[in-house]
Amino acid sequence: MAKVLLAYDGSESAEYALAFAQDLAQRYGAQLHVLAVARPPDVADDVETEAIVESGVRQCRRWLDAAKHRLARAPIQIHYEVAVGHPAEQIVLYAERHGIDHIVVGHRGHTLFERWLIGSVARQVIAYAHCAVTVVRR
Repeated sequence: MAKVLLAYDGSESAEYALAFAQDLAQRYGAQLHVLAVARPPDVADDVETEAIVESGVRQCRRWLDAAKHRLARAPIQIHYEVAVGHPAEQIVLYAERHGIDHIVVGHRGHTLFERWLIGSVARQVIAYAHCAVTVVRR
């Protein structure tokens, strides 16, 4: 395993996924790629869409800054990137473009029913990824 991708959104479950991905990358001497995805609105005019996307990209950069702080002393090579689009699609495309061997995503289930279900992003990543996917529960 040479490359691990962490899908990171700054949530509590993403923090658990970050710790897991860091451990996995260190254990295998792999590069760690940290990807945050700004999702454009489903319906809006062009001006609103641009403003919402810009705001989303700024938020993603803040998340990545927090991840950089947490990973500052990690003895591994780390790459950070922001993408814009549907999260599952961007995660899978990034993994394909960068030859990722393993994807790590978080899961936010709180209730018994939510724990039974896998979130839609995680489910889609599992369905379409070309490589192994780990869903980390908090």
